[in-house]
Amino acid sequence: MERVYLDNAATTVVRPEVVEAMQIAFTKAFGNCSSMYEEGEYAKSLLENARATVASVLNADPKEIYFTSCGSESDNWALKGAALKYGNKKKKIIVSSIEHHAILHTCDSLAKQGFEIVKLRVDENGIVDMEQLKNELDDNTLIVSVMLANNEIGTIEPVKEIAALCREKKILCHTDAVQAVGSIPVDVKDLGVDMLSLSGHKLNAPKGIGAFYLRKGVVISNFMDGGGQERGKRAGTENLPYILGLAKAMELASAEMDNNIKKITSMRDELISAIEKEIPYCRLNGHRTQRLPGNVNFSFNFIEGESMLLLLNDKGFACSTGSACASGSLDPSHVLLAIGLPHEIAHGSVRISIGKFNTREEVMSIVPALKEIVQRLRDMSPIYEDFIKGREMQQGTCARCNDDDNCNIK
Repeated sequence: MERVYLDNAATTVVRPEVVEAMQIAFTKAFGNCSSMYEEGEYAKSLLENARATVASVLNADPKEIYFTSCGSESDNWALKGAALKYGNKKKKIIVSSIEHHAILHTCDSLAKQGFEIVKLRVDENGIVDMEQLKNELDDNTLIVSVMLANNEIGTIEPVKEIAALCREKKILCHTDAVQAVGSIPVDVKDLGVDMLSLSGHKLNAPKGIGAFYLRKGVVISNFMDGGGQERGKRAGTENLPYILGLAKAMELASAEMDNNIKKITSMRDELISAIEKEIPYCRLNGHRTQRLPGNVNFSFNFIEGESMLLLLNDKGFACSTGSACASGSLDPSHVLLAIGLPHEIAHGSVRISIGKFNTREEVMSIVPALKEIVQRLRDMSPIYEDFIKGREMQQGTCARCNDDDNCNIK
């Protein structure tokens, strides 16, 4: 059975070109970047070249780029670094209600230390409430952190406008761009943010490498102390093989972005249209157009998402119900609840995320499988049965086949 991988929002396959770029750090450039002899200097030169590549893709200065272990570490650094530096003066931290848990759980930790956490409402499409933000910004506001694109429903947020509001009031602004970098153009100067987080494994680089953009002139406390690596800002021997992989992946993603966006968006829209046509009682989650190219998130009434995923897996499809970081939880997605879905609908959701290496045939092959699975699960649902009976009583005909005379369902 051929497997079809459609969970690229969770992680991506490492590209062969990326693996090749990493090899030199395992063999020839094995020296410690902090060492002053020839082997160390060679490794250092590769490190700084990679930093320049990452900076170029983001339209940043190389001195504004710091390498971390992942997006979660970068998120923690943004909030905790700001809190440690300025927490004696300002206590309010504003985030959206649909942030990744790397932000929300960091806020929980800071709340225990006396910080006020404000979570912005979002509308039914997942767009943050800008009026609420304007009303919350005050002299006590330390930092605003709103993700550039949501990891579950794909909605792209108005971060440029948010950053402009923060800049007017001299408030720090951070964006979690983990899902965005590599999928859509990200220009830190155009966005106007002070800090930005990204992660390699979302864009065909290895797991365990990320980066943190810290705008020149912005001062926050270190998140990790120890040696003098990363210009004294982030201790720990640099993971040169993975850094080289990240730089190569970002370089490739940037060069191929226009074509990738066109190709993946076309597949996304065709898949959305087919699901809405073939499967009744479903809802597209997230903004219909202001969303990531590869994101498709649907809720299906009368079924439970985990069962749907297991059956899809049996048919050879890898999808998810939402964030991979919360996959062990039995609670419905906080993102879907925030956009107004009731618990029972939120539980019946699936996220299909299309990547660069997916073909149209692979993507569209999930539609008949999904249609069959949804109907199978609904046929076992007493809630669905009651719903159908109620519809039949109202219409005077079978709601499933719309044919009273030849109905074989009643």
